[in-house]
Amino acid sequence: MEQTTRPAGKPTLDKDLDRVTLNEQAAHHVTRALVAPGIGLLFLVVAMLIAGFTVFHEPGSLVIIAASAIAAYMAMNIGANDVTNNVGPAVGAKALTMGAALLMAAFFETAGALLAGGDVVTTISDGIVSPEVLTNGPMLIRVMLAALLSAAFFVNIATWANAPVSTTHTVVGGVLGAGIAAAGFDAVNWTSMAEITATWAVSPLLGGAIAAGILYMVKETIIYREDKIAAARIWVPVLIGVMMAAFSTYLAFIGLNKLTTLSLGMATLVGLLAGVLAWLAAIPFIRRQSEGLENRNQSLRKLFRLPLIFTAAILSFGHGANDVSNAVGPLSAIVEATRAANVGDLVTIPFWVMLIGGMGISVGLLLFGPRLIHLVGEQITKLNPMRAFCVSLSTGLTVNLASWLGLPVSTTHIAVGSVFGVGFFREWYTRNSARRLAYMQEKSGKKAKAKAGESNPDEMRRRFLVRRSHLMTIIAAWMITVPASAIISAALYGLMSLFF
Repeated sequence: MEQTTRPAGKPTLDKDLDRVTLNEQAAHHVTRALVAPGIGLLFLVVAMLIAGFTVFHEPGSLVIIAASAIAAYMAMNIGANDVTNNVGPAVGAKALTMGAALLMAAFFETAGALLAGGDVVTTISDGIVSPEVLTNGPMLIRVMLAALLSAAFFVNIATWANAPVSTTHTVVGGVLGAGIAAAGFDAVNWTSMAEITATWAVSPLLGGAIAAGILYMVKETIIYREDKIAAARIWVPVLIGVMMAAFSTYLAFIGLNKLTTLSLGMATLVGLLAGVLAWLAAIPFIRRQSEGLENRNQSLRKLFRLPLIFTAAILSFGHGANDVSNAVGPLSAIVEATRAANVGDLVTIPFWVMLIGGMGISVGLLLFGPRLIHLVGEQITKLNPMRAFCVSLSTGLTVNLASWLGLPVSTTHIAVGSVFGVGFFREWYTRNSARRLAYMQEKSGKKAKAKAGESNPDEMRRRFLVRRSHLMTIIAAWMITVPASAIISAALYGLMSLFF
């Protein structure tokens, strides 16, 4: 009898092993996806324990413990969303690796919060709701809980949607909605609301315009010069001096409230002095750094890398000192309200509250920050160290200019607006710059075209340097930040009123 042979195929054992391997890989993927949320939940428990050990024997301790968990949740969302604007350009320019950027930002954010964070915070964010209306302790507790939870929830959704938003505006919206639910529309300071609304347009446009102006200066004075290195030896120290002046003024006036209190004029003098000293110190430093470098753009990127890292560190420190109050301010007001029948316009921030805020920002950044760091640094427009430095310098200059003008601006709006400003300027400059056209013609040896910027429209459309889809998503998120936070907060206040 003739024996039939089975067609050659994969042995049964191999198939079973492949299925086991596939199941292991799927389980590993699911486990990895759950690690970050698990660590986040663990931090919430730690925050509750810190609060419990501190206020366990005080009246209203259960409310404070619950509020501490919400504040920790808000702080993590600030780290995941807001902090990314400080280090995103440096990562996108490849001046820092993702790991180095996360560790550096986490360190300086925590240092800024603990060393320079304000001792005192206003109970009603930016005077949106009249303090006289909400001095009643139980009512203030409900308003602050609703505002904090709604702000944290909205920022969480925005982070998931890849939209960098202003955490300050989410808190403003939260206080607005809960304040209206508690005391009606008459309790709202609509003049302050109008000012904040105006900054939605002013902040990103101002940041974008300044960033574009700085990049224009860099291109005209350094990049498209015949001897780039000689030009860089003159102008890079000047830019470093301007950077130091801007950030020193920012830190002296805004970010060092705990260490000293200076007027804007005195802070500006401190900044100018620091800028001059930095300029003088940078001259020999840049000269040494530029020795032996070839006359090309890649060499210029090396000269801008260290100043860019320095600006990212300073921005993180200043952000930690200034914006940690978005998480701990409402919690401090709740702590004060449980201890007194009436709460004033200002309350003191206990150290343990500031510790929760600073640690929460760092935990959120380390666990969830890479998502938006990639967006800000790489996906909106292509950044190199020179462009990224323009973004960071623009952020510092715009914040200082807004301080002079008395505008309540958002650093998030400024930083993201600066990134878009750099991208749109590059599109315009590529098409219209006579200097660039002449430089490229000389470099390539080709004959001149009839007109600068004359090209096929379809070809130019494919050469857009800014992703419009991200622009529309971010603008939409900015427009709904305050209304959405207010609606969520009002609903939460109504629910809380049913139970306590």
